[in-house]
Amino acid sequence: MNPYQYNQQRWKFFLLIFAAIIAAASLLYTNYLVKNLSKVERTKAEVWAMSTKSIMTMPDVDDEFITFVYSVRDSLAVPAIITDEKENIVFWRDLDSTKTNIKTTTKDSTNHHLEYDPHYFEKQLNFMKKSHTPIILKLDNGAKWMVYYKDSWFLQQLRVFPYIQLSLIAIFLIIGYTVFNSIRKSEQNLVWVGLTKEAAHQLGTPISSLMGWVELIKLKFDAENDETLNEMENDIKRLEIVADRFSKIGSTPVLHNANVYEVIASYIRYFKVRTSDKIIFELIGDKHVEAKLNIPLFDWIIENLLKNAVNAIASEGKITVKISENIAKEEIFIDISDTGKGIPRSNFETVFQPGFTTRKRGWGLGLSLTKRMVHYHQGHIFVKDSEIGKGTTFRIILKSNLTYEPTEI
Repeated sequence: MNPYQYNQQRWKFFLLIFAAIIAAASLLYTNYLVKNLSKVERTKAEVWAMSTKSIMTMPDVDDEFITFVYSVRDSLAVPAIITDEKENIVFWRDLDSTKTNIKTTTKDSTNHHLEYDPHYFEKQLNFMKKSHTPIILKLDNGAKWMVYYKDSWFLQQLRVFPYIQLSLIAIFLIIGYTVFNSIRKSEQNLVWVGLTKEAAHQLGTPISSLMGWVELIKLKFDAENDETLNEMENDIKRLEIVADRFSKIGSTPVLHNANVYEVIASYIRYFKVRTSDKIIFELIGDKHVEAKLNIPLFDWIIENLLKNAVNAIASEGKITVKISENIAKEEIFIDISDTGKGIPRSNFETVFQPGFTTRKRGWGLGLSLTKRMVHYHQGHIFVKDSEIGKGTTFRIILKSNLTYEPTEI
């Protein structure tokens, strides 16, 4: 991992810890408030219950005092049900009026009476029993009343508020991070595009000059068929192709119909001359499949994969390129296998990330660029198989340019 990735991971870790601390603090503080408000509501419920008992059991007293008791009771009310010892409902407060007071009409339309929904009361009573321990009121005649209550609407909302708040903050942060990351990547892409185009521009003059010098040497020494000069000329042409690749970065590649086997074979002929004689190259498979390719970019894909295969082979080995076609899905499979050191299964996805490399002097951009260029060709690439000490196989899947009609029987 390079220093930039290390610092990035470290900052992400610190931010995650900081966010967890904020979330925990918010939940703890809200829980503290809920506990205190719950105590206050229980006190209110007790005062309300005693006020109700006083009103229902007190003898005839001053109207002004009764009005005062009613005011106290109503100001401290919470959703509650009072039952006797046999769980018969004596009184209730702040429940759904549409369930507790259902107006019905008898055959004689002039008579109305109220009915109650027993299922609603049963459900509410069970819920209140689970919510809080009941308040017990002892009457003068020795009987007992059980006061069951539940949290007020405000307290219920306060319990869920921190979760809603944290969820909204998390959504906002995710959206903000995504937008910021997208802007940062766009800026980085613009910088890379500018650098590559400038590199292509700077390479243009010396490449043209080298081509001229090679032609001059051939004429001066009558070396038109000299093998060394011909290989030098091939290398200069390869430099032209590299410069052309850099100049096209940031632009939508133009794809043309091409024979996949011939394109790969052409590059292998160039590449193996510049590689150790102890590495054997083998190209097998379907020689007739066609796909839409941008040949300079596709050569770059093959170049990166072959270079990685060569670097994975310690001294001697074999690199096999197999081309096959899935006729049913109209896809082309290109498998590039080597007999190198292999890749751990845990790194099958990581190898395509920018900056990932196992070499001391590597930049870790080769496979990342390769994956992007494969996507330009409307295909995808992945590690098909790998075994430590035995080798690796990368698979490229491209859309076939040939279509097949089902055979009628």
